Amino acid sequence: MKRIAFITVILLFVSAGLANAQRGANRSVAVRQVTQQSRIMNGVQSGQLTRQETMKLERQQKHIQNQKRIAKTDGTVTPKEARKIKREQNRANRQIRKEKMDGQKPLN
Repeated sequence: MKRIAFITVILLFVSAGLANAQRGANRSVAVRQVTQQSRIMNGVQSGQLTRQETMKLERQQKHIQNQKRIAKTDGTVTPKEARKIKREQNRANRQIRKEKMDGQKPLN
């Protein structure tokens, strides 16, 4: 129960940051991050993700968010920066799938 509450708090902070990010030019990046956060939360609730896996995936999402923020500091996201962010999101997507499907039992 504590784990679910902890993850819910994390998701609230991340979604608040994503809501601000959606005002920018790269809305699909923000939408994709919300989807990935939802998949992580779903994995926690279903027991497919352990605490360590969840923290690793959350750090990865935070890194992507920081990359996006850095890319926007000059007012525009260049195509090179957008490719880098998309590549990071693809990597995160694969990692979420891998961690959810590895068959580990959560430690509680």
